[in-house]
Amino acid sequence: MAAEFLPGNRLTLLNSGADYFPALLAAISQAQIEIYLESYIFANDEIGHEVAGALCLAAERGVQVNLTVDGYGAHNFAADFLPRLTAAGVRALFYRPEIGRFHLKRHRLRRLHRKLAVIDARIAFVGGINVLSDDSGPPELRPHYDYAVRIEGPTLDQIHHAVRRMWEIVSWASFKRRFRLSPVTRACSEIAGKQTAAFLIRDNIRHRNDILNAYLDAIDNAQSEILIANAYFLPGVRFGRALYAAAKRGVRITVLLQGKTDHHLLRYATQTLYATALKAGIRIFEYEKSFMHAKVAVIDGLWATVGSSNIDPFSLLLAKEANLVVRDAAFAGELKASLSAAIENGARELRHEDLTRLPWHSRLLRWLAYGLVRAMVGIAGYGQHHWKNQDIKPEEE
Repeated sequence: MAAEFLPGNRLTLLNSGADYFPALLAAISQAQIEIYLESYIFANDEIGHEVAGALCLAAERGVQVNLTVDGYGAHNFAADFLPRLTAAGVRALFYRPEIGRFHLKRHRLRRLHRKLAVIDARIAFVGGINVLSDDSGPPELRPHYDYAVRIEGPTLDQIHHAVRRMWEIVSWASFKRRFRLSPVTRACSEIAGKQTAAFLIRDNIRHRNDILNAYLDAIDNAQSEILIANAYFLPGVRFGRALYAAAKRGVRITVLLQGKTDHHLLRYATQTLYATALKAGIRIFEYEKSFMHAKVAVIDGLWATVGSSNIDPFSLLLAKEANLVVRDAAFAGELKASLSAAIENGARELRHEDLTRLPWHSRLLRWLAYGLVRAMVGIAGYGQHHWKNQDIKPEEE
């Protein structure tokens, strides 16, 4: 489905947890009627307990708090948080609870990867930031680098509908039919600013390709510059063709990827594509200052997106994702400036000669990772959709 862009929004770009969590916690503390919060990860750390505490306080003062976490990404949530939240009146659900670590089923890869919050149907947050401290993980991965957006205005109606619908689906699937929704049935869609935006989701029914198509439309219409920052980047046939076509017509393309990662398999698989992309004139940077989890892009200084969707088969074909797409020069300019600063101060540009110096065992490791990712996508039944006639091909030995 085509994106429905609505004017009249007020958007605030939030850089990493340092900006995001104070804004989220402030909104939760002011909630009067309802809170919806969706997160792939809800970590047992300082931030996790701070957010949980704020949700408990809201529930205790009569706010209906609806929390949905992923059954795999938040697999320890039941032990770490559920008793405390339930006692306070928070209503928590798991999307596809994990049955077992070695329970191999096709649907296991279909996760709730969205990071959304809607407070009193008047303020929303969309982005890629989990309920997880920026300072979690090994010291070399700190602080996490990511983005979210605070939204007020007409686009809120789209976001509010999405979180209510997700709650209904997971509630029925969990046989929690007693979890009725609050009386707020329509979001506050009054004019709040001057920015135009659309909210997009990816699911396995009506919105399978909405986020992908939004990227493709923007890339196909790009005239001067494409700047992409993405944590897990393994594009398929349609995305690859669009990028190469843009490069051939003279569009400057820059891709910022992880230099430090928590998922080595995908990073090694992505590196098989470097040589071909560099030959096409695409500039590749790896962010080495800390762990980069961003999923954002800016095109021609006017179009921008911030969200949870990676450009890889798991996000584009399997997971439930959510992105905000913005048509506004000021917002796009702010995001571009932030990304440019990250590239300048924390990233290293990859050169073709860097690839030729790699030892044979490093090249072999890349190929094995690429083959394993292809196998996983094939098991899920989506291999032909992502890889067939792929234009971004692995480097040739």
